[in-house]
Order: sequence, then structure tokens, then C-alpha cells
Amino acid sequence: MNFISKDFEKLVEELSSLPGVGIKSAGRLAFHIINEPIEKSEALANAIKNAAKNVKHCKICNMITDDEVCSICKNEIRNKKIIMVVENDRDLIAYEKVGKYKGLYHVLGGAISPLLGIGPNELKIKELLKRLTQDVEEVILATNSSIEGEATATYLAKIIKPLNIKVSRIASGVPVGGDIENIDEVTLFRAYEGRVEI
Repeated sequence: MNFISKDFEKLVEELSSLPGVGIKSAGRLAFHIINEPIEKSEALANAIKNAAKNVKHCKICNMITDDEVCSICKNEIRNKKIIMVVENDRDLIAYEKVGKYKGLYHVLGGAISPLLGIGPNELKIKELLKRLTQDVEEVILATNSSIEGEATATYLAKIIKPLNIKVSRIASGVPVGGDIENIDEVTLFRAYEGRVEI
């Protein structure tokens, strides 16, 4: 596209580097952005800049937050004896939308995937184990039902069981190969309610 503006090409290039955005979608987004009033484009640019600069991870559970500790970890009403382990922030948000789980969370930051070079050391597993030295009675493994999610759950169960903490896995209401963030609240609630000890 060397007949088009270099700035436009750079915008398409940057947008297409986002997960799930191909070159065609990036082009459509770029055309939309440049055809908006400049104030809207500036507001979008500022929102991206401010989020990149100000959003951090909770020092306890690793969830994105504006503060050092997220509102869930600060909440005194939450059951601090139960920790649900999820792969990412989107999974945590999906469970929170259900509104039934009242324990704490731990965000791993992904799943074990040897093909992608992601091993246990690349995830927030050491931080989880440190939390388990406190008064925790149950760890719910709520990783995705993918090969990577299952491998991660199996690995975690193996290292947590010797700590004499109940380890459970969400039930199979979540389809194999499905991502938790894309599943409806009822299915998520059934999966949570039907969890089984490993």
C-alpha cells in the first residue's frame, strides 16, 4: 500500500499486531479512526496511553487494578480461605459476572504450553504457593478446558496436594477447547457448582 499515507500504514501495522486483529480488520479500524473527529481519535489515544501507563497488577492476586491491591483482595467480606486459580484477567471477570463466587482469585498469567515456551516459571505459580502458606482450605482450579489448561491444572494439583489443601477442578460444564471468557454465566455457574475434588 505504498500509495497510501505512511502514517496510515503505520496505524494499520500497529493495529494488526493486536491479538485477533488481522490485516483486513486493522484496515477497517484504521479507516474508522481517521474518519472520526480528531477529538475522538485523541480520546482513544489518551485512553490507550493512560491504561498502558497507569494500570498495574495486584500484588496479591495479579489481577489488573489501579491500586497496589485490587478491590477483590481488599474486600473483607470475601472468603479468604478459598482461592480460585484462573489463567487470565478475562476469566476472573467472567466468574465475577456470575456473582456467586465469594472467595479470592489468583491469576496465573497464562497456561503451561511447551510449544510456546511457557513453563511453570513463566506463570505466577511461586506467588500462588506463597499465598497457600496462609490459612487456605481450598484451591479451585478454573483453568480452561484446553490441552494447556488441563496440563496446568494437573501440574498445580500435583504440587498443591502435598500441602494438605483441598484441590478441586471446575466441572465439565465448560466445553473442551472452550475459553472461559466466552461462556455464558449459567454454564459458568454450573461448572463452579459441580466442581470435583482432584
